[in-house]
Amino acid sequence: MSLSAAPAPDPSSGPATFDEAAERANDAAGWVEQNWSTWLSVGLRILLIVVIALVLRHVLRRTITKLIARMNRSATAVEGTALGGLLVNAERRRQRSEAIGSVLRSVTSFVILGTAALMALGALNINLAPLLASAGVAGVALGFGARNLVTDFLSGVFMILEDQYGVGDTIDAGVASGEVIEVGLRVTKLRGDDGEIWYVRNGEVKRIGNLSQGWATAGVDVTVRPTEDLDRVHEVITAVAEKMAKEDPWAERLWGPVEILGLDSVLLESMTVRVSAKTMPGKALGVERELRWRIKRAFDAADIQIVGGLPLAGTEAAAADPSAGVAAPSALASPTSPQSLAASPIPPQSPNPNLTK
Repeated sequence: MSLSAAPAPDPSSGPATFDEAAERANDAAGWVEQNWSTWLSVGLRILLIVVIALVLRHVLRRTITKLIARMNRSATAVEGTALGGLLVNAERRRQRSEAIGSVLRSVTSFVILGTAALMALGALNINLAPLLASAGVAGVALGFGARNLVTDFLSGVFMILEDQYGVGDTIDAGVASGEVIEVGLRVTKLRGDDGEIWYVRNGEVKRIGNLSQGWATAGVDVTVRPTEDLDRVHEVITAVAEKMAKEDPWAERLWGPVEILGLDSVLLESMTVRVSAKTMPGKALGVERELRWRIKRAFDAADIQIVGGLPLAGTEAAAADPSAGVAAPSALASPTSPQSLAASPIPPQSPNPNLTK
């Protein structure tokens, strides 16, 4: 398809006469009449491409929005139930679905509008090879210049798609640790133990330890004297664990019985009993503190001494060593010993009367 050019007037010629002007007008009208069908077909083709692209983009974006809204409604429906409390975090799922929806909508718009633009240029008989080559070079240059931004973005997309963590999770990201308060495509916000907020770039995270998925383990080491009766210690800890497992809110936070694993170490002055329990994610620290509190009170009532505490009443102090204040024997204590004679001062000698001048 080609467009013929209208004849251009010669500027070097003199003033045009009436017949020449009429001839040129007839030529222009013939040129327009010859090419108007081509213009109309190209314009209609471009208009059809734009309309189809806009309609397709609107339909796909609306479909994605409805799908995300349905996911959020299903998360809200189970919120407040026992299953929702254990398996679903509504805010986490909402942010994750919104992030995925934003990525899908952006990709959809880019692909559809980009394809429509290339088809419109092709309808105008424009050679797209140099344009595509220039776009490729520009993309490579932009990729090198903004490689950190691209790395952060891609890492954020995969973190969200793989559901590595979400809002409300407690994670260890290596560079920082704390509770996740916001998940973005480029930056993740964490709140530390002291209340500080960490902004962690997704591309800098090399490893992630999620402390809120599955279950957690609460471990307590009980150190007592080596002379204590192990059966009695086992009986007291078992009674404490059974009572704690029947009381709220520990009955919900304990996901298994408190187990006495046995002796972790035996020394001359102490022995350590290891106690462990499977707990709800993120509740291990609270369970450990409560378990220590109850074991200490039970040991005090059962007259079991924990190493490092105050001595029990009636315990007598060890007898003092009578030889502790006696000094070691010395060779200088005897005046006739060679050491004493060598250390004694030399007496002055009297002058000899037989010596005369």
